[in-house]
Amino acid sequence: MSAPPAPLTLLLADERATARLAGALAPAVGPGFVLFLSGDLGAGKTAFTRAMLRALGHEGRVRSPTFTLAEPYNLSSFDLYHFDFYRFSDENEWREAGFDELIGGQVAAVVEWPELAGAGLPEPDLWLHLHAGPDEASRRVLLRAHTARGEACLSALADTVRQDRLAGVSCSAPSAPPSSA
Repeated sequence: MSAPPAPLTLLLADERATARLAGALAPAVGPGFVLFLSGDLGAGKTAFTRAMLRALGHEGRVRSPTFTLAEPYNLSSFDLYHFDFYRFSDENEWREAGFDELIGGQVAAVVEWPELAGAGLPEPDLWLHLHAGPDEASRRVLLRAHTARGEACLSALADTVRQDRLAGVSCSAPSAPPSSA
């Protein structure tokens, strides 16, 4: 059995590069796929999700679920829920809201601020940590696979980046991992 892929650290030149990364990951998203997005306010979590939904064929409005906590999207072949747990003050609020029935299973889920939900969330396929880059427009993103499905996605993405097929996205030297992973 081969070792899981190492975390991948990428430098995104600007918001267009963030959208390209989201588009490159979109083909891996389907029923049961769970993606966690972490990072400071303004790091690009919702912009990433918006670009991913566009790449998955959603043409309507994509709203931040900061106040609604969850936004459902009915895509052509599956449903996707976009969650934002930023306003949670108790790690059980996501369960009390009934979200445990919507994460995993037959729907895809994108969860912003998963660290605020405590340890009870299902394991994500991928966990992206977005951080400010060396200049105002850029972002640094650390991607970690947590399942075999996530490992396959991360390996394919690493190959795409190494072959320089995503403009504005480059490999960056690894850094110390965030403590919330």
